[in-house]
Amino acid sequence: MTSTSTSPSASTSTRTAHIRIQGRVQGVGYRVWSHRTAVELGLAGWVRNRRDGSVEALFQGAPEAVDKMVARCADGPWGASVSRIEDLPDDGDPIEGFEVRETT
Repeated sequence: MTSTSTSPSASTSTRTAHIRIQGRVQGVGYRVWSHRTAVELGLAGWVRNRRDGSVEALFQGAPEAVDKMVARCADGPWGASVSRIEDLPDDGDPIEGFEVRETT
């Protein structure tokens, strides 16, 4: 149940995926794991916990790398148990770097 979107203003070599990961994903190092994995794949974006117990993330970069990251999110770090990945709307604005954001 994962997909990605390409912004009309972005070049065809860049893909953006904005997702919400549900399940046992807080308290297991999911944000730290996401940051490390995204940086290893050369992606820009961000990750944050949500007050509803989910994790929200935005990944932007080479389409193959974004696809790998979204696929890896289905497993997450050791201790996580992902039950669902939901696609979210994205404005497609270019992003630089990768950050862990505050809980919303």
